[in-house]
Order: sequence, then C-alpha cells, then structure tokens
Amino acid sequence: MRWIVATAILLILGVFLRMGYLVFALYVILGILSMSNALARHSANAIEASRNSLRRKIEIGDEQTVTLELRNPTRLGIPWVIFEETFPRASMESVPPRLSLKGHRKGLGITPLPAHATHHMAYTVTFKQRGYYQLGPLLIETGDLFGLKRSFRILTSPQFVLVLPRILPLQRYDIASNRPLGETRITHRLFEDPNRVAAIRPYQPGDPLNQIHWRATARMGELHSRVYENSCVAGATLLLDFHQEAYQGSGQEVSTELAVTAAASIAHALFEEGHQVGLVSNGRDAAERITHEGWTGQFTQRTDAQRRATTTRSNDRLRPVTVPTRKGADQLTRILENLARLELNDGLSFSQLIKEGSHLLPRDATVIPILRNPTAEAALALGMLRRRGFEVTALLVQFDEGLQPDWAAPPAWAEPLVSEGIRFLMIASESDLSDLSTHRFQG
Repeated sequence: MRWIVATAILLILGVFLRMGYLVFALYVILGILSMSNALARHSANAIEASRNSLRRKIEIGDEQTVTLELRNPTRLGIPWVIFEETFPRASMESVPPRLSLKGHRKGLGITPLPAHATHHMAYTVTFKQRGYYQLGPLLIETGDLFGLKRSFRILTSPQFVLVLPRILPLQRYDIASNRPLGETRITHRLFEDPNRVAAIRPYQPGDPLNQIHWRATARMGELHSRVYENSCVAGATLLLDFHQEAYQGSGQEVSTELAVTAAASIAHALFEEGHQVGLVSNGRDAAERITHEGWTGQFTQRTDAQRRATTTRSNDRLRPVTVPTRKGADQLTRILENLARLELNDGLSFSQLIKEGSHLLPRDATVIPILRNPTAEAALALGMLRRRGFEVTALLVQFDEGLQPDWAAPPAWAEPLVSEGIRFLMIASESDLSDLSTHRFQG
C-alpha cells in the first residue's frame, strides 16, 4: 500500500513537471503493482484445503496420520504456495514432549499449484501423554510470481483429539477401613433395601401393604410385616488439586501426570466394583481454553496469521471441574474425559476448592484428596471435613522425595495433616498405586 501511495505522489509530480518518461515508468510500476496485488488476492482466495477425519478419543501412545489436500480449482495457475500446519507448540516443547511428529517436514512445505491441480501431504502424530490437543488449522502463504505482493489465509477448521489418561490395575484396594467401600451398614441410614430382609415382626399401624409377609400372616393368624436392612453405597469422591503453585519446581510434568493417573486408576477400580464415584478439581478444562474463532480470513503479516491461528482465551474461571458422585454406565467415561482435559490453573487454591465444593461431597462417600503440597490451609480445610463427619483419606504425590522418610520424625510437609488427624499415603511412583491398602497409610 505504501508503494502505491508513493508511486501516485511521484506520478502527480511528473504530470505537473511534464516529465514524460517518468510518468510512463510510473504508469508501468502502478500496473505491475496492481496486477501483483490482484494475482496474490486471487491466488489466496482460490486455494481450497481439506483434512482427513481423525479419531476424537484415543489412548496414550496411539498414532494418527493426518492427510492434507490443497486444491486449485481455477484456470489460472498459482506459482507458489507455502503451507504450514498449526500444532500445540507448548506440548511439543515440554520436557518430556507430550507429542511428536514425523513425515513431510512436520507439516511445513512449499509447492506450485497449476490450474486444476491437487497437492497432498501427510504426517504422523504420536500422542505420548494424556491431554486435549488441537491439530490445525492450516496456514497458507501465496503471491505473485516475483513475490512483490504476498497474501495469507487460514484454511480448514482444526480438529481436537482427546487422549485419555493411563489406568493402572490396583492389586489391593482398601482406602478406608473405618468406612469400607461398597455396600455397608452405617449409622447414617439413607434408605431401606427391599432385597435384604432383616426380620419379621407383628404388623404396626402405618406399615405399607407391600411389606406384609402373607405366609407368616397365614401361619400366625395375624398380620406380620417384613423389616428390611438399611444400607448405603459408600464409594468415593476424588478431590484433585491442580493449582499451579502446588506443582512448582522440578518434575512438574511428572507430578501432574502421576496425580491424574492415581485419580483415573482409583475411579476405574471403584467403577469396576459397582460403587459410586465422583470427581472435583480446581484445574482448568482445556476445552474451555481453546478458542474456536479466527480460523479464516486474510492478513497483512504472517505473524498476525500465526497469532490468530493459535489464539487462546484468558481463563479467570473460578468454578471447579466436577463430575457428581453417583453410579452409572457412563460415570467412568465422564471422569476420564474430564481428567484428560484437565490443566493446571491459577484460580482456586485447594482450600478454596474445598470451601466452594463441599456441597458437592455426599456424606455417604469417602473423600480422597489427591494433592502434592499439603499446606496448612489445605490441612485445616480437610480437618474441617473430617470434623463434619466425612471419612477423609489423602494421597500425596511426592515422587521427588526419594527414599521414604523416617516417620518417627515426620517431615515438615506432613505435620499439618498429622495435627488434623488426616490419614495419608505418599505416592512416589506408579508402582505405589498397585497396592493402596490401609496398613500403608500414615496418621
């Protein structure tokens, strides 16, 4: 645009000064610039692109092959096209990397597109860790033959791949012996189980007719009613701390994945045994973070196009991520999907999470906090839950502690939990998850 303005000014001066050769040269320059601009705009608008469909839900370690197709449906050839696939750079640069690419220069290339021509490219993505990944959109750059004018566009809508967390089999699971998991008699009786007859007694006014035991009535000569056992499904509610400050320091990536693996493994064990299970976390949902705007359009600079292709919204959401504690065929699927999308957040602290989400915790379920940094505020909040009648058993992700500490003199981070009477287990690696038994808990 600045070239056109400068050329127009010189043209006006040439006309007033009657400089014929200068005016002719400027006419030629204006024509070339106008033609270059028109050709670049035509080339950018003419290109069409498509991407093959991907599996939306996969496991850790799976690979997906992405195939991209560029088409020029017009009669006018395009001299050159630079295309670049957009990837989650943070996932590729993390240590260890969360995904890896191979094939066709990792989604970057240059090619001419003659009239009615088609160009294909393919690359393979290996998903090494759980997460919610965005592949695409496709950024193209094209222009005229001499490169005097360039134009940029974003083509194809991105696709999102959900990588579920790893689930480890638990050889022995005994989180809370005072209130065992599963069907158990407890003091807080919620309902009567009609499948479990406890006794037969004489009829009392007010007994419903469906509780009358007709055989005993015929035998005894007077009405008798059944008495059922009161029962309740205990299960567990997982409280997963995913606050940014709790995972500061070395090994942040390993700690977060170990915490998610622990939550997924426990939820799977409870689900397989037919118990109720739920999830409450102060993490951020990646599906809310990833933007769905700015995928198409024209831009003046390539950096502007790249920024629009990878723009993310700021996150000030303070509501916890929750999956209500209940039984159901899709309960485990919902928990695993939420764990897969979970990211570290700087909103609610763990103590604030307990205050905000305490109404989501059913009293008939064991509360299992999974955290790395048990601060005094967090221990106090857990102690308040225990004093309100909840059964609380914590799992501490402390993989970087090395050898097990001497519990004759508990470490400083354990003192707040001990003072509040919270039982806890230190998880240093995935192998510690295979045997979650009561005798290994401290406190």
